[in-house]
Amino acid sequence: MIREFPQPRVVVSKCLGFDHCRYNGAIIPDAVVEQLAPYVTYLTICPEVEIGLGAPRDPIRVVMMEDEHRLAQPATGLDVTERMEAFAAEYLDSLEAQTSIDGFILKGRSPSCGIKDVKVYAGLEKGPPLPEKTMGFFGGAVRERYGHLPVEEEGRLKNFTLREHFFTSLFTAADFRAVKAEAAMGELVRFHSDNKLLLMAYNEQELRQMGRIVANPQKKPVAEVLAEYETHLWEALARPPRRTAGINVLMHALGYFSKQLSSEEKAYFLDNLEKYRAKKAPLSVPVSILGAWVVRFEEPYLARQTFFAPYPEPLVTISDSGKGREVS
Repeated sequence: MIREFPQPRVVVSKCLGFDHCRYNGAIIPDAVVEQLAPYVTYLTICPEVEIGLGAPRDPIRVVMMEDEHRLAQPATGLDVTERMEAFAAEYLDSLEAQTSIDGFILKGRSPSCGIKDVKVYAGLEKGPPLPEKTMGFFGGAVRERYGHLPVEEEGRLKNFTLREHFFTSLFTAADFRAVKAEAAMGELVRFHSDNKLLLMAYNEQELRQMGRIVANPQKKPVAEVLAEYETHLWEALARPPRRTAGINVLMHALGYFSKQLSSEEKAYFLDNLEKYRAKKAPLSVPVSILGAWVVRFEEPYLARQTFFAPYPEPLVTISDSGKGREVS
């Protein structure tokens, strides 16, 4: 089951291993960004440098001014809110006009790039942050414009579940971008068929709806069908799949081999499935067992299923920071 993967196009914060553009002139090597590099095309960006703040620079922060969030530099009193908002809009407009994007990896908790848990301060004066948290100004614009795509912070990608979900969504997005470029019903049928088990694991209700869209009983134009399908695809991939859903898919796939396997082989698989259910083993263990049987019994339908290889195998790691376990 050797799968050829499209190369996703990913916007990434430039400070994450690409340039010394942090406020203190530092660069932050990131293992996940480095790991992904051979398989994606990166577009690097540092919004703070782009609006003329330079590096190194006095830090900026999100502050409350007249009951609204502003982006300001306490050391100088400079308010860069409008400058950052204008840059974000212009940059994201340029992405839509010049190229297609499949995902974003942004610097966590940054007042510009953060997508959650960014500190808010009462004003420019020294003092503790307020209880509330927000998004960075650039990160918030990304979420508003591209929230349907995989958008993550580098820190959250240290969590195994979030990283696996991000990789899966990212390579699925790149594959679907190629389908849209072809603009052919045959390619959409191929995509839907190859992703059936993956979509079943993520959201079975959306899978059924997408199947009806692909059937296209009203003979709608391809562009209209693709647009409708895409809406449901992003909804299906919006959240990591539940553990029970993955187990259901694995049991469904096991049914393809019910007559070829010995009782000992079935017992071995079910034992590993129970370890996954009990959170004592990753999903990749029972998936690998089934994958071996797909090859052994030359099962053509399962051999095409992206569920068994949603992203390149070298990206499979089971390290887990234990952080960011919430998946909202």
